[in-house]
Amino acid sequence: MMSQQEVCRTQALIAEFSRTDGVDPSRQRLGKHQKMTGSAFRFLRGSSGLFYADIASGLLALPQSLTLWPVTTVMGDCHLSNFGFFTEEGSSGSEVIFAPNDFDDACIGHAVWDLSRFAVSLLLAVDESQQQLASSPAAQPPLQAATAEQAAAAVLLFFRQYARQCQQIAANPELRYQAQPAFAKQHVLHQAQKKARRRATTGEHFLTKSTLAKLVDLHTRPLQFNQDPDKFLRLSPEHYEQVASSFRPYVNDEILDIVSRQGAGTGSMNLQRYYLLVGPKALLTAGQQTAEDLMLCHVVEAKQQRRSAPLHFFAGLDPVNQLNDAHLTVDCQRLMQRRPDLVLDEHYFAGAHYLVRSLHHANVDLDPVDICLHPTAPGQQLLDYASACADALALAHSRGDRRSVRFEQAVAATLPAQASALLQVCQQYAGQMRVDCGLLAGLLEQQSV
Repeated sequence: MMSQQEVCRTQALIAEFSRTDGVDPSRQRLGKHQKMTGSAFRFLRGSSGLFYADIASGLLALPQSLTLWPVTTVMGDCHLSNFGFFTEEGSSGSEVIFAPNDFDDACIGHAVWDLSRFAVSLLLAVDESQQQLASSPAAQPPLQAATAEQAAAAVLLFFRQYARQCQQIAANPELRYQAQPAFAKQHVLHQAQKKARRRATTGEHFLTKSTLAKLVDLHTRPLQFNQDPDKFLRLSPEHYEQVASSFRPYVNDEILDIVSRQGAGTGSMNLQRYYLLVGPKALLTAGQQTAEDLMLCHVVEAKQQRRSAPLHFFAGLDPVNQLNDAHLTVDCQRLMQRRPDLVLDEHYFAGAHYLVRSLHHANVDLDPVDICLHPTAPGQQLLDYASACADALALAHSRGDRRSVRFEQAVAATLPAQASALLQVCQQYAGQMRVDCGLLAGLLEQQSV
C-alpha cells in the first residue's frame, strides 16, 4: 500500500513522462521507461524534464545565491556520461580533447543546473557500479567499487575545482580557449584518451574502430551503411531523394548513402534522425580508390530537435531561448566548444527543425563502471574524473560570454562557501531518484498484472 506522498509523486511522474515522452507509463509500456528502471542512474539520464520540473516546484531547492550568477550557455543534461573524448572540428579535425559532448538540451540558463545534475549523476553512478559488481563478483582482476563517502568527496572536489578553474579564467581570460593537457598514465582517463587517438583519421584503428568503421561497410563499393535492421532503416527511393536533395547543401562532399537511424538515445525517443554517409565522388563507383578517399569520409547526422528540457519551465530566462530548437542547440554548441564542428547547422525539413552535425570519428565516453570500479583505488579514480569534468565544464560555461569575466568572478566568490550545502541538496535529490526509479518500476509491473 503506497503512502499519500508516494501516490502524489507517482502522479507527478505520470504527468511529466506523459508530457515529455507522449506515453503514460501506467497505461503503456515504453522501451525507454523500461530501460530507466534498471538503476537510479539510468532513471536520472532519462528524466531531464522531471529534473527541471522539480527545480521549478522547489522539490530540488538549489542554494539561491548560486542562481544569482550571470546566466550562460549550459548543457542542460549534464551527467557524467555526457563528457568524453572527440576530435575538435568534428570529423574534420585530428586534435582529440576531453570535453562535454552532448548539447541536445543546451540553452541559456543557470550554471548551477549543470553542476547539480552532474553531482547527482556522480552519486548515483556509485549505486550502479555496486550493482554491477554484485552481479559479477568473479570479475578478473578482482574489482572494488567506490563508496557513497568517496562519491560525496568527489562531488565536493568537483564543485571546488570548478570554482578554481573559474577563478583562473577571471585572472587570465585567454585560458577559456585552452583544452586540458594529456592525462598521465595513472589517470582514469588515460586509456580512453589512447583509444580515442587511435580512432582518429591518423590513428592505427581508424579503419576498424572509428565511428565510420562501426557504421559503414568499408569493403563494399559503392560505399554504404551496414545492413543492420535493428539500427538502420532503408528509405524508399522517393524518401531517399527528398532527404538527399534537402540536406545536400549542408554537407561538404557527395552523399554516398542515407538511412534512418532507429532506437538511438535515451532522451530522444520518437524523434526522426537520418544518417548521411558523406565522402568523395570516387566512392560512388566500384573503381579504384585510395586510403585518402576513406579518410575524407564521415557520417553526418540530421536529427529532429526537441525543446531543450529546461525551457518548458524557464522559457523566459533569456530572449535567446526563443530561437527554434535546432538553432538554439547550434548556437550554444558553437559557443561552448573551443573549435566547433565544421559541419554544424540547422535545417527545416518535413515540418520540423533538424540539427545537422558530423559524428566524430574518435568519440569515446565512459560509463559508471569505467569510473567507479578499480582493483585497488576506485575512490581516486572518482576524484580524478570529477576534477577533469569540473575543468571541462568551467571552460565550456566560460565561453558563453567572452566579453567579460563577471560570470567567473561570481562563481569564484560564492561557490566554495556553498559547496557543502549544494552537496547536501544533491544527496537528497539522489535519494528521490532512487525512490522514483522504484515507483516507475511499479507502474510498469502493474501493466503485467
